[in-house]
Amino acid sequence: MTLNRRSLIGAAGLAVTVPALQVARAAETAAPAAKSTTPPPPVTKILARWIQESSYDALPEAVRREGVRSFLNWVGVAIGGSHHETVDIAVSALQPFSGPPQAGLFGRSERFDIMNAAFLNGVSSHIFDFDDTHLKTIIHPAGPVASAILAYAEMKPVSGKDFLAALVTGIEVECRIGNTVYPNHYDAGWHITGTCGPFGAAAAAAKLMGLNDEQTAYALGLAASQPVGLRESFGSMNKSFNPGRAAANGLFAAILAAKGFTSSDRMIEVRRGWAQTISTKQDWSQITDGLGTRYESALNTYKPFACGIVMHPTIDAAIQIRDADHVKPEEIRRVDLKVHPLVLELTGKTAPKTGLEGKFSIYHAAAVAFVEGAGGEKQFSDRAVNDPRVVALRQKVFPVVTPGIDPAQVDMTVTLNDGRTVHRRIEHAIGSVETPMSDRQLEAKFLDLADGVLPQAQAKRVMGLCWSLPDLASAGDVARAGVPGA
Repeated sequence: MTLNRRSLIGAAGLAVTVPALQVARAAETAAPAAKSTTPPPPVTKILARWIQESSYDALPEAVRREGVRSFLNWVGVAIGGSHHETVDIAVSALQPFSGPPQAGLFGRSERFDIMNAAFLNGVSSHIFDFDDTHLKTIIHPAGPVASAILAYAEMKPVSGKDFLAALVTGIEVECRIGNTVYPNHYDAGWHITGTCGPFGAAAAAAKLMGLNDEQTAYALGLAASQPVGLRESFGSMNKSFNPGRAAANGLFAAILAAKGFTSSDRMIEVRRGWAQTISTKQDWSQITDGLGTRYESALNTYKPFACGIVMHPTIDAAIQIRDADHVKPEEIRRVDLKVHPLVLELTGKTAPKTGLEGKFSIYHAAAVAFVEGAGGEKQFSDRAVNDPRVVALRQKVFPVVTPGIDPAQVDMTVTLNDGRTVHRRIEHAIGSVETPMSDRQLEAKFLDLADGVLPQAQAKRVMGLCWSLPDLASAGDVARAGVPGA
């Protein structure tokens, strides 16, 4: 069942010849482009038509397979995060105001109306920062889309094939829109998962609801009116709020549009529309080129480490040195890291006090990897962040911004107390497009996340349903199987 990612990309009509993050950030130093006087193409209508025309049968087999992997990974992280304090607070706050009990929450017994269920599963799936990542934009694609349409699928039966087609369609829409404005939009301070996620959720929900072209364009327009999330929220509960709210906002948009609630059918592209309001960059070809033949979902990646993606090379290097070179934490005098500017911009917290803050500390990431030899959710807990051994070692971590280092790379030199040095340079960390997690590794991650939440037999049953998604008569069976006692 292990995939060859390069074969997968080729089957989807893609060719990756350089690291995806390097391409995505290449425009960072370029001067802002002058506003074009050429009218933009009608991308809102183009997307609306394509959403209607997309289908399970039209998807390349490799893209279907990656869609299933995305879904499996999302279900695993949603189960794993279901009893985090963040979710407990959100459930307690929203329960008195919930409507009919239409949909469940992974790992919990409570049921909510589909809008609140979409929000809560979206929060749960992102709280560990362990969900999937589209490296070209740093969007976490599945959370907003899957959270929205699985809640809908519990209320209105949907076949597994139709669900998978809608999931891939939603991921494609949000990532293409993200490509259009990245990195300028992200650099301005927007959390791109929260701003592009409503488009993905709205597109997928519109697909399942059978909206026509006009209604779908209105759903996209209503999604455009609901961007959510600022990067200042990183390291707090608010970060996971963003994909949860994006899921609910997109579902909300499609439900309104289905009843005839109107919007502009040019909301994405026009002068005072979404893209030109929230970004200084608009590359419309990123939406239109290869639509339906080149799939962004084939570039989705899955995290082996529960933290910001730019820290993964450092954790990978530290674990390699710890295990292969038998370096013990107490033997380390200093750890020098050569990194891209984005690493310190996103993960420069020098003294995190909570697990959520630790997910954005390159100092903690390096230290905990040496101390515990791992980078899962347990290594980004309040316990790990305040472990005296980790606190002491992170004082010896010295990241330096270095020309020629890509965001997906790190150059690590460890100096030992006896003067010896050990070196690692990571070009492609595990979990990247070039070094993807295998199916077996995804399964191990899933079961580890479910441990303590669901009995192992039940977790394996849910995992089996995820793998067999295209064959299910009702996609909602996955949600129903993922609650305690099912």
